[in-house]
Parts: sequence; structure tokens; C-alpha cells
Amino acid sequence: MNRGRHILSAFDRDLETVQALVVKMGGLVEAAITDAGTALETRDDELAEEVRRRDRAIDALEAQVNEEAARLIALRSPTATDLRLVLSVIKIAASLERVGDYAKNMAKRSNVLAQMPVIEGAGMALRRMAGTVDQMLKDALDSYVHRDAALAADVRQRDLEVDQMYNALFREFLTHMMEDPRNITACMHLHFIAKNIERMGDHATSIAEQVIYLVSGELPEESRPKRDSVSQIGLGEGDQA
Repeated sequence: MNRGRHILSAFDRDLETVQALVVKMGGLVEAAITDAGTALETRDDELAEEVRRRDRAIDALEAQVNEEAARLIALRSPTATDLRLVLSVIKIAASLERVGDYAKNMAKRSNVLAQMPVIEGAGMALRRMAGTVDQMLKDALDSYVHRDAALAADVRQRDLEVDQMYNALFREFLTHMMEDPRNITACMHLHFIAKNIERMGDHATSIAEQVIYLVSGELPEESRPKRDSVSQIGLGEGDQA
């Protein structure tokens, strides 16, 4: 009986180590979103470059999470609920890594946009959209830490708000391009940034869905609320990280 408790506590310690890495990773990703949005609005090349450099630390943490999770599965042979938890950790880390990539893409575009004429109000609008996604990510991670399925469900619903913001920005960029062809290049870059932020929201939502899966043992049955994207008109897709 003592041996069983010893094995259980060893698994718990290993799992706490992996989950601590995920939480640390989440903090870095949240900072990347905030700083990328600030760099875009203020045209801060140095801050944008810092966001790009810090992405390497996010990538390294994901690799460490995967390595630790694989070791945990190999050594502890978790079953049922415990295995579900380990697999969810891996998926959450993957989603965080993707969000970090999109923040890096924002920073890359910010450096280019700093050399172009300002599109009035665009930087502020994109920073506000990024702030909305950042709060979604914070809440998704909080719901994971506290196993709060209700908060996770709320995050999932807020993805619709991000889609609405994206569609409104797309229409605004289209208007600027139609009014003055000299705005086309800048608006194309701004659109790619908006699309990247929208995809960040998708990944925050995926994390929330993993929390619901952890708590209930099932993924949400109803389809995720999504507003059809108007960008099919012709500006194309966002960056591939």
C-alpha cells in the first residue's frame, strides 16, 4: 500500500513539473501578444525585435513539455484520467506555441509597417483586438489551472467577438484601399496581422475546449460559434508561421 502511494506521488510530482512549464509558457505567450500589439501601435522596432527573439524561449519550452510528458508516460504508465491529462497538456502547449508564432508574425509585419504611411486608427484597433485575445488566453489558462469548465465555456463563446472584430477591420482596410491605391500595401500587411490575431483566438478557444474535455471527459458537442469570414473576398490568408 505504501508503494502505491509512493508511485502516485511520483506521478503527481512529474505532472506538476510539466504543468508548471505550461504555465510559464503561457506567461511568455501572453507577454508576446501584449508587446506585439504595443510595438505595432507605437511603431517600436526594438520591442518588435524583442518579441521575435523571445519566441525561441517559447519554442524551447514546448519541446521541454513534450519531452517531459513523453518521459512521464513511459515511466509512470498513466491510465484513464491521468493519461487524458497528460495528452491535454501536450495539446495545450502546442496551441500556445502557435499563438507565440502568430505574435512573432505580428512583430515581423510591424517592422515593415513602420516604414509605410500610417493607416489612421488601424494600430489602435489591432491592439484592442489583440488585447481581447490576450484576455481570452489568460482566462483559458486560468480555467485550466482551476479546472473551471464554466470559464472555459465562456472563453469559447468570446471567440465570436474576435471574429466580429476581424470582419469589421477587414471591411475598413478594404475601404482604405478603394479610396487610395497607395494604401494597398500597408493594408495588406495590416490584414495579415488581423488574421493572425483571429487565429490566436482560435487557439485560445482550443485550449478552453481541452479544459472542458479534461473536466467532463468529452469535447463540447455543439459546434464552436463562428462568424463567417468576409476575407474570402480576396485578401487571402494570414501568415503561415
